[in-house]
Amino acid sequence: MTPAASITMKTRILLIEDDERLANLTAEYLRKNEFDVAIETRGDTAEARILREDPELVILDVMLPGKDGFEVCRSVRSQYKGVILMLTARDEDLDQILGLELGADDYLAKPVQPRLLLARIKALLRRAPVAPAGEGNAPASESEELCFGNFRISQATRSTHLGNESIDLTTAEFDLLWLLASHAGNILSRDDLLQQLRGIGFDGLDRSIDARISRLRRKLGDDPENPTRIKTVRGKGYLFSKHDWQ
Repeated sequence: MTPAASITMKTRILLIEDDERLANLTAEYLRKNEFDVAIETRGDTAEARILREDPELVILDVMLPGKDGFEVCRSVRSQYKGVILMLTARDEDLDQILGLELGADDYLAKPVQPRLLLARIKALLRRAPVAPAGEGNAPASESEELCFGNFRISQATRSTHLGNESIDLTTAEFDLLWLLASHAGNILSRDDLLQQLRGIGFDGLDRSIDARISRLRRKLGDDPENPTRIKTVRGKGYLFSKHDWQ
């Protein structure tokens, strides 16, 4: 058995979907691909279950009885450190941006093709720190720590500090911040960022990077009106400053 297969078999997914037929079909498909899938059909009971079972990944529908997916995401995000993939009923920017603003790691618009869902799950889990210890040494690039003034970010421990304060980031936020910091002083376009983080190009409409940048700025104490740490370069992209970290 290969290490990749071993990791996949141990990956637990909590699927929160009130359409029981759809949930069962989705769960069956993912189980055939060696995931351990549990189903929850209500939003008002999903929160406790996420925190109690602590799965590696949560697939969270927006439209749920009892409490919608946005409320569930908002409630658990500060305590749940795994991956949240939100499903929106319509391909609307506002739904997607709101989910990302609340801390979701990614989103897909329903109806979702099973192969696309599987590909997105695998991509998210590859970035998440779920591999068991002792599976060999990490690549050199993953053991680096970057420091700028009193800011430091470590790929090895997936931790971020500003002075003596630890900055709590979701998996997607950390990956974006690491990518920006590892190219400090250089402009990265939305296309660059999406290609690196999600394996897709920028279609001119996707606002996921912008939403995540907004969250990062708040967490890093960057002035949203005049940011100096993660700068917007109009018409080009974003630039992580090597300075302004005192």
